[in-house]
Parts: sequence; structure tokens; C-alpha cells
Amino acid sequence: MATINPVQFIQQVRAEVSKVVWPTRREVLLTTVMVFIMAALTALFFALVDLLIRFGLQGLLGMFG
Repeated sequence: MATINPVQFIQQVRAEVSKVVWPTRREVLLTTVMVFIMAALTALFFALVDLLIRFGLQGLLGMFG
């Protein structure tokens, strides 16, 4: 790996960062809301699956126990 001057490194980093297209405030807000909605839906799904498994096991064990 070639060694590079720290000043050149900082210049290259600044040049690369200037090429980044940063999201707008609206885009950040929308994606944040979408993440929270998907997390809530996922939590609801797994809660329902957990209830179904619990009732199924209780019914199965109730028949034999």
C-alpha cells in the first residue's frame, strides 16, 4: 500500500465528500416514518404468531395432559 501525505489524504476525503448527494429533510423524515411503520407491523406479526403457537401448544398439551 502506498503511503500518502496526510494533507493529500484530507484533500481527497473532502473531494469525495463533496460528491455525496445528501438526502433532503423530507426524504429523511419519510424513510424514518417508513422504518417505524415496518417495525410496528413486524412486531404485530410476530406477536400474532406467538399467540397462535401458544394457543396451539396449550390445546395440544391440554388434550394429553
